[in-house]
Amino acid sequence: MAKAQLNYRCTECGWTTAKWAGRCGECQEWGTVIEASAPTGVLRALKPVSIGGDRVARAITDVQSDSVTHWPTGIAEFDRVLGGGIVPGAAILLSGEPGVGKSTLLLEVASRAAHARSRVLYVSAEESVSQVKMRAERTGAMHDHLFLASETDLATIVGQIDALDPQLVIVDSVQTVSSSNGEGLAGGPSQVREVASTLIRVAKDRNLPVLLVGHVTKDGSIAGPRLLEHLVDVVCQFEGDRQTALRFVRALKNRFGPTDEVGCFEMTGDGIAEVADPSGLFLSRTTTPVSGTCVTVAMEGRRPLPVEVQALVVSTTAPNPRRVTNGVDSSRVAMLLAVLERRAGIRLGDKDVYVSTVGGVRLTEPGADLAIALAIASAANEKPIPHTLSAFGEISLAGEIRPVSSGKQRVAEATRLGFTTRIDSTSQSIREALRLAFTAATSSRERELDAAF
Repeated sequence: MAKAQLNYRCTECGWTTAKWAGRCGECQEWGTVIEASAPTGVLRALKPVSIGGDRVARAITDVQSDSVTHWPTGIAEFDRVLGGGIVPGAAILLSGEPGVGKSTLLLEVASRAAHARSRVLYVSAEESVSQVKMRAERTGAMHDHLFLASETDLATIVGQIDALDPQLVIVDSVQTVSSSNGEGLAGGPSQVREVASTLIRVAKDRNLPVLLVGHVTKDGSIAGPRLLEHLVDVVCQFEGDRQTALRFVRALKNRFGPTDEVGCFEMTGDGIAEVADPSGLFLSRTTTPVSGTCVTVAMEGRRPLPVEVQALVVSTTAPNPRRVTNGVDSSRVAMLLAVLERRAGIRLGDKDVYVSTVGGVRLTEPGADLAIALAIASAANEKPIPHTLSAFGEISLAGEIRPVSSGKQRVAEATRLGFTTRIDSTSQSIREALRLAFTAATSSRERELDAAF
């Protein structure tokens, strides 16, 4: 019998190669190529297993479905993302950049759960128990039913679960825990796969919810094999700029609820706080109309958020005018500048253009096109837009304004906040939208003069 030839296989996509490679030639993932025995080409016939009792396949209409029960964590914004709370036996993965606040949020979840759900085990593989206690004292997350352990060995963590019999387990983080049954160092694909599968099996067998903290790579994706995201029930991403206090938690995968909800938080000196109504965070405080500003209503999941866009247009003699953006897509702004110049007759080729959002929020949806274009046009013509005007709509290369999703929610939020004038897809073109915006500005100014005299 010929000896099986050794080759190398990617644990992500199954790509094989005769020589080891640091990067998969198919899916381009790093560190996923491992040594494995090549298939011999001989397949053994499987012996069928007799099926009986409850294992017999049934019609889907005959299956009795048990309603999924959620128990709230006590943090309404986190419950919103999870679909109502934590489901018993669920495996939840929370990822985010270093220092964004993952451990602070989960320590608060552990404290709230300890008040309501008896014993909670918080396992930190990155900090000592004294360090975790110092943070708990600072954030007020102390409770007698919150138990701490600093372990990096998977078998020891499972032993801690056996000894304590908790109602909730938090492991921070899955990339720093290792198992003697896995190969390689902690954080490697095989180790992450072994640790995650074991903890998820414990969660399912004991109907015990497990929250896992995950690291991210340079491009923002979750570190480790893609299998990790497939194994867990819920994948949440913690987003936010460390230079600002605002944080967002969004669900990328949720087997027990929607994936279009977003939770809003604010980092403070005492920990992390919920922001139930973040509308005022992204608007400037002045009530006097200033040229170069326009308010749009963006959608973060199913939550409408009013965001103020600011623009500054300055003449320049440089051969290459500057285009500086903050919080908006630079390529999108470049396209809008071309549309304004070609379809609306606004000369911008000899001017520096600066576009930014208020509050550090990032606008990625095309629904913000109209507000960005109005802000740039207002700055270029030194004509302020009324502070009671809001605008949302997508602008095509032909200068047409297209409707955007969740229009009713955007209108309702703008009305609630006192925006009495609205420009959207009812305007056929960017030229008409500009005319309406500046006409509204003139009418608003006349009303102010009438009231003054």
